[in-house]
Amino acid sequence: MAKQKPRTLSGFMELLPQRQVQFDRMVELLRRSYSLYGFTPLDTPVIEASEVLLAKAGGETEKQIYRFLKGDTDLSLRFDLTVPLAKYVALHYGDLAFPFRRFQIGKVYRGERAQRGRFREFYQADIDIIGDGKLDIVNEAEIPSIIYQTFTSLGLKRFQIRVNNRKILNGFYAMLGLTEKSGDIMRTVDKLEKIGPEKVAALLTGEDIGITAEQADEILKFIAIQGDNDQVLTALEGYRGRHELFDQGLDELTCVVKYLSAFGVPQTHFAVDLTIARGLDYYTGTVYETTMLDHPEIGSICSGGRYDNLAEYYTDKQLPGVGISIGLTRLFFVLEDQGYLNEEMVTAPADVLILPMTEDLAPAISFATQLRQAGVRAQLYTEQKKFKQKMTYADKIGVPYVAFLGDDEISQNAVSVKDMTTGQQETLSVDQAVDTIANDLAERVAGIDPIQEPEH
Repeated sequence: MAKQKPRTLSGFMELLPQRQVQFDRMVELLRRSYSLYGFTPLDTPVIEASEVLLAKAGGETEKQIYRFLKGDTDLSLRFDLTVPLAKYVALHYGDLAFPFRRFQIGKVYRGERAQRGRFREFYQADIDIIGDGKLDIVNEAEIPSIIYQTFTSLGLKRFQIRVNNRKILNGFYAMLGLTEKSGDIMRTVDKLEKIGPEKVAALLTGEDIGITAEQADEILKFIAIQGDNDQVLTALEGYRGRHELFDQGLDELTCVVKYLSAFGVPQTHFAVDLTIARGLDYYTGTVYETTMLDHPEIGSICSGGRYDNLAEYYTDKQLPGVGISIGLTRLFFVLEDQGYLNEEMVTAPADVLILPMTEDLAPAISFATQLRQAGVRAQLYTEQKKFKQKMTYADKIGVPYVAFLGDDEISQNAVSVKDMTTGQQETLSVDQAVDTIANDLAERVAGIDPIQEPEH
């Protein structure tokens, strides 16, 4: 029989056990952070009817969809978590309480070209707050505090949440008589960090957009307004009174800034940045991007914003919302690449490897049961291997403790425990061994997050 060469498809990620434990721990911390803010977990099908999933799609999105026929049914894999949320809210509108606050962590699929740090199958972690008819601006101030809480719970310290408001931008472009071209302008300005102001100006004045050099200069001058948050807001006040939409956006941005400190976000981690536009058309108000200060080349690790009508393709009801998305798979890959993953974290599949040294396995099984009842993960090793091979196995899986039960230990109702980190070994009563291991583990894992700031 011909053997198939094992391979993983390009753009799909598989992790070795230690990294999978770290990834799952990251997901667990995200779930905990989101739950602290009163978000309910949600899961939606990975596969949807194409007509439902692609109601709003077009252009590049539709080209990247994994779409297939099963019998006479046209199906597609979800490409994000927002469209399924829109369908879900429209479908279950009568059963939900609004504002509806949900978080979802799940895989999405995009058939784009796979490259370093970019995947075709990847996890997204989304939170959204959906209103019925209206949604208060305070929700837009709460979102950055959730971003802050989430990343600090992961162990990250040097990151910054950058915030802007699309109404300010649209109002400013209206002052220049560029309302019809505002979408194209924002998508171009969104490339500023990647290509620089000269190339942005060239694109703005080029054939496709075609604004004047004076208008391009005005735009670049406006988005270059910098300083601390109060200085930026003061500078923006100088434009007040020239357009109603601009004034509305400035009021909203001022309100978001006001409430951020009350939500516990320090000034060091938050900045008003007029270059933030977000390329997607459906954002209508506040927009967010989060970057790592020591690695600006990574780009945004968490982004999102306010949209006025989540489910317009499924219902006539007005369902405004605000949300953010973290590309977890890409973030994890980048953190690994930059040395942020904490190698001190216990990633072994068990806390204790039990090595029975007698034919009668009952005492070892009983000890394993006692450990598990105390919340300690225990694995029995019953393979007929040499002692050296058993210890090699313990080293390879990174288990913190190995427990030996021979005739001497069994006769004394005891167990010999070896700490694999220090190499120390002692014989303890069974009850003592359970308590000692449980307490040592609690101390060892306390405060050790899957992600840490590396030394630079």
